[in-house]
Amino acid sequence: MKQRVPLTLAAVTAALAAVTGLAALTAPAADGAPAAAAQGKAAARMPVERSLLVCPAPSTSDIAETVYTAITPGSAAAGAKGTARLLGATKDAKQVLELKEPGKPVGAKASGAEAPALTGIADGFLAPGWSAQQTTVVSVGRTRGLLGVGCTAAGTDFWFPGVSTAKGREDYIHLTNPDDTAAVVDIKLFGPDGAVKTEPGTSENIRIDPKSSKAISLTSLAPGAQLADVTAHVTTRAGRVGATTQAGEEGTGSDWLPASVDPAGTLVLPGIPADATSVRLVAFAPGEDDADLRLRLAGPTGSISPADNEQLHVKAGMTASVDLKDVTRGEAGSLILSPADGKKAVPVVAALRVVRGNGPKQDIAFIQAAAPVGARATVADNRTDQNATVLSLTAASGADAKVRVTASPGTEGGEPASQEVTLKAGTTQNLTLVPTGGKGSYALTVETLSGGPVHAARTLTIPRDGIPMFTVQTLTDDRSTVAVPKATQDLTVLTAR
Repeated sequence: MKQRVPLTLAAVTAALAAVTGLAALTAPAADGAPAAAAQGKAAARMPVERSLLVCPAPSTSDIAETVYTAITPGSAAAGAKGTARLLGATKDAKQVLELKEPGKPVGAKASGAEAPALTGIADGFLAPGWSAQQTTVVSVGRTRGLLGVGCTAAGTDFWFPGVSTAKGREDYIHLTNPDDTAAVVDIKLFGPDGAVKTEPGTSENIRIDPKSSKAISLTSLAPGAQLADVTAHVTTRAGRVGATTQAGEEGTGSDWLPASVDPAGTLVLPGIPADATSVRLVAFAPGEDDADLRLRLAGPTGSISPADNEQLHVKAGMTASVDLKDVTRGEAGSLILSPADGKKAVPVVAALRVVRGNGPKQDIAFIQAAAPVGARATVADNRTDQNATVLSLTAASGADAKVRVTASPGTEGGEPASQEVTLKAGTTQNLTLVPTGGKGSYALTVETLSGGPVHAARTLTIPRDGIPMFTVQTLTDDRSTVAVPKATQDLTVLTAR
């Protein structure tokens, strides 16, 4: 029988450090308790030391005007060091903006169709909560509209309910590879009758070169299909990408459609504007079971079921949709999807297509099912013009909640402002909060203080020529901390056996 080669304590320490990252190597308990007991303690939460964001290329229009805003919330500790920059997601990686201190946003502008996709990199004390947003105005043309999107983390799996291959729609999935190795991507489409047949060689093994971005037209994947409501599923075979969809609708407007939260039995789609003239729900059940969903609208005083649309049946593997019309009826609200009475919870993904205005004076935006704000969430680009920025807060569960909302200084000056808000269970409250004397773009940060989970969305309105151009961004946890397991010294690994 062979004996295990004894390890030195230094080797054990190195191995533990490699496995646990920032975890501390601690001594055994003084009372001689076994190491396993010490390991049973809850993992500590520590600030992240590096954050990576990806922003898609903003527009193909020559008259596009884009504003970038970035911020790390909070304040700097004495002697803390760190960097945060937005760079072109290209090999030459030209810098777009640089953040030097937390708590104060920095902005930049770009014009025309040549603005590239971006990668945001933050480390040190600027990494926890690093957030960025790009907002684009296209005044005329087929892609006119206000297009807003938060820069997101790269990933490997994305769901996009609400895309379309219908005549008059121009939908592109933007894929950005922030890494030094190539990514390989597959795109699958699902319509009302199930999987959509795509052109051979167009939807699988899509190569995204290192430090590059590619926009994939959905109609090029399935040129024979003209479907109003489609769900796209983006997965990677190799590497990771940032993924989001830009949707344009002739005569109505355009905006970004971000990925839905991961499939779940209960979903919240927050922040439907009070004056929405049309709301359409699109849902998809990716598993093998049909889903029967109960629809509720959480408004200022409570939750109600939309008239004649109390439930939605979603067949497995098929995209379902329902026109909720002007469901808010003058009061802002959030849509809650949950299992219908007596039905089991079946994971689904969902999104809303929202229209404001009438006739030729319309614009569209999309609201995806979103995760709660968690401990803290930030949306980076807001404007101080009257009623330009509206924050919607929803306590969707059966518990009341309390949050703190902070408006940062503007990129061109001002002082922060803060307000605490108590939310009754099953309600949505709208809030307008601007920095004192604020100028330029500012950030809104939501912190959960107590109670149940809170969902939030920000509506930004920038009217043009009588058109209520708008965009809606949901807020999700900024991932400013990470769980770090506790490691302990276990000398039994040094024992030869």
